[in-house]
Amino acid sequence: MTAHQHVDLTNCDREPIHIPGSIQPHGSLLACDASAGTVLRHSQNVGAMLGIEGDPNGRSLSDLIGSSAAHDIRNALSRTPEGARSSLLFGQRLENGRRYDVAVHRFKGNAVLEFEPASEEVAQPLELARAMLGRISAIDTPERLIRDTARLVQGMLGYDRVMIYQFGQDGAGKVMAEAKRADLESFLGQYFPSSDIPQQARALYLKNTIRIISDANFERIPVVPALDASGEPLDLSFAHLRSVSPIHCEYLRNMGVGASMSISVIVDGALWGMIACHHYAPRTLSMAQRVAAEMFGEFFSLHLSALRHRRSLEVATAARAALDSFLSEAVGAADINQLMRDRVTDFAQLIPADGVVLWINGTATSIGTTAPDAVLPGLARFAETVAEGRVWATHKLSNVLAGAEDYASQVSGVLIVPISQRPRDFLFFFRRELVQTLDWAGNPDKTYEVGPLGDRLTPRKSFAIWKETVHHQSAPWTDQEREFAEATRAAMVGVILQHSELLADERAKADVRQRMLNEELNHRVKNILAVIKSLVTSPNQDGQSLADYVDSLRGRIQALSLAHDQVIRGDGGGSLLDLLNAELSPYQTSSATITLTGPNTWMDARSFSIMALVFHELSTNAAKYGALSRPGGELKVEWKLDAVGACDIVWQERKGPEVRPPSRRGFGTVLVDRSIPFDLGGESNVDYHSDGVTARFRIPPRFVSNRAQLATVTKVHQPAAATDFSSLKGKNVLIVEDQMLIALDLEQILTDSGMNAAATATSLREALVYLGRERPDCAVLDVNLGEESSAPIARHLIEAGIPFIFATGYGERGSISAEFEGVPVVRKPYDTASILTQLRQVLS
Repeated sequence: MTAHQHVDLTNCDREPIHIPGSIQPHGSLLACDASAGTVLRHSQNVGAMLGIEGDPNGRSLSDLIGSSAAHDIRNALSRTPEGARSSLLFGQRLENGRRYDVAVHRFKGNAVLEFEPASEEVAQPLELARAMLGRISAIDTPERLIRDTARLVQGMLGYDRVMIYQFGQDGAGKVMAEAKRADLESFLGQYFPSSDIPQQARALYLKNTIRIISDANFERIPVVPALDASGEPLDLSFAHLRSVSPIHCEYLRNMGVGASMSISVIVDGALWGMIACHHYAPRTLSMAQRVAAEMFGEFFSLHLSALRHRRSLEVATAARAALDSFLSEAVGAADINQLMRDRVTDFAQLIPADGVVLWINGTATSIGTTAPDAVLPGLARFAETVAEGRVWATHKLSNVLAGAEDYASQVSGVLIVPISQRPRDFLFFFRRELVQTLDWAGNPDKTYEVGPLGDRLTPRKSFAIWKETVHHQSAPWTDQEREFAEATRAAMVGVILQHSELLADERAKADVRQRMLNEELNHRVKNILAVIKSLVTSPNQDGQSLADYVDSLRGRIQALSLAHDQVIRGDGGGSLLDLLNAELSPYQTSSATITLTGPNTWMDARSFSIMALVFHELSTNAAKYGALSRPGGELKVEWKLDAVGACDIVWQERKGPEVRPPSRRGFGTVLVDRSIPFDLGGESNVDYHSDGVTARFRIPPRFVSNRAQLATVTKVHQPAAATDFSSLKGKNVLIVEDQMLIALDLEQILTDSGMNAAATATSLREALVYLGRERPDCAVLDVNLGEESSAPIARHLIEAGIPFIFATGYGERGSISAEFEGVPVVRKPYDTASILTQLRQVLS
């Protein structure tokens, strides 16, 4: 389909909205070659808006807008990666003497320049956004965050209606919060089908997080020429002024909406939903206002993500407590089956559901809304065919079980948890039909104008279509709920096995499952806590870019993750030398010399976490500005325990660039200066000598000890020669990994190094089948594959004489059997140098 073909409801899901061939009229556009030297295309309004006479195409950009403005634009483009959001220039003066706000980006070989009349106020919207961030940063529940955000955005931007949509797993959306003019109908609680926002539009929402329509009746301004010399249209995926689908404009007009704006809400890399703004007259936001809205939307997304992860942690903790309570009572129970019947109410707390049935030895114990008693025996027989020792779930039971449509209006979804070694006894969690609990939030008698494409493009008809789509369906079961169910299954199977005739042998298996479950829970809790840590960092510094802010935040979270890992494995603390090695490891292959000298000092959990952050800040600054940033630099870290047991640490940098004291105190500087005195009651002092930074710290004796009473050790990392991995080229590698994204990351590392990712197996069976017919040069094995272990694969590789390494996210050798003592281990997430070094070692 080309940009000029007719679009209607039969083909709008294929409409090429990224190449509309036109822009909105509140700005103008020039498209140049990649170096922004020559204009290749322009919007037809550039003459009127920019004062350009004649055809701009083929002319020099400098001649059209002035050499100074062209120079500034090229500098902005140099800061903008290909296929990324625009760099912005506010109040840029052109050759005609007028000022414009300019957005510039590169995409598919074109430099796209967008011009809008300059706003008088640039700082005011940004200051307002900053104030709004402060208002929502203290909110501690997702529900309140969503509700208050709708009101704040309406107050900030002045739209008549602001709604926050959330997308479900099937792509359908729901209005979760609304702030509106008092005389308007409410859309709160409204649902709409996934087809209302086509997939190509959702993809653009991920690329370009803010979208504005200044006038739903706007006149499209063509881009000339529509096709370049090679016959390609101009891709406007990242353009602010990109024209809008006529289908969407008609939808807005049918509701009486004159202007709209949307802000993407992106959580964990996926489109969670949108902040949608409607105005019942034309409304144009300045570029500064849009930037403020974009900043607010990104912070909202981060804060929402953190609160959702914290909520998940709280739910997991409550579910674990309920399960632990049952397990502790089950250990001494004489009749385990009766105990389980008595505790059905507790099982209902594990997973959100409308009803629960415990099916043991052909007898049902029920609470809440469940399938009729008469159909439960047939449902149990069905469960025996589909569960196969693992949890199984569906949100549309009538699609897979004959006769389920007869009671689908009562319950439509079921999650089946096998609780015995053989598929005979089950926990059934039921959910009601989704549409039974929904109500339209607005006026049921409200009518809407019907356009030429029919009443499909009205909110009420859209809602009705959604209800028809989800008929006989329940709310879907989430991945987290399935994980809780699997944890429940593993624990309950273990308890029942303890009471079986195979007590001795099966108890050992249950213990193994319990340990694996505990390590998995610990691993997931660590990931959740890492996200929550983002809430306690300082607000973004003035002038600091979002990319720099994210890099700093990522590094600090990584330092805390390292500290947490060490504390978990080290009896609540860790070695000072190990911490320094870990924090400085990214720089030990540089051309600087690093010397670490001191006794074997042990720090408790509190001081270890604080010093992890301090050393991370010092290491990062040394790599950016200090001794680790140039060849020949020297870093010495010395520590000692004095007569009272306090630890004195000296960090000294020399032979780096000339040092100047910082002109302002950022968060990192404050952290280094104040964290040790404030949190540990110690001392912290940093001197900025011209020949290098010297930092001195004192940790009180109650936080440190010389546990092993060993003599002082010195560790020197000399500048290393460039690592040669050429011997790895052409080698075939088998990857065994059950997480797709992690496997893709490893495949990319291997491919970039010249190796071949011969196969990626996600299970024990798949890997052994591959090894039965192929012989790779080496292998990388994930230690845990869901409930399976990769140990049988490792034994097969040893017998076949094929070298391999282990990969784990649980610390160094957390769950690896002693029989593989000599096998190298790399930690996730993968570091390119580490994985290639280990592969080169085992292959040699």
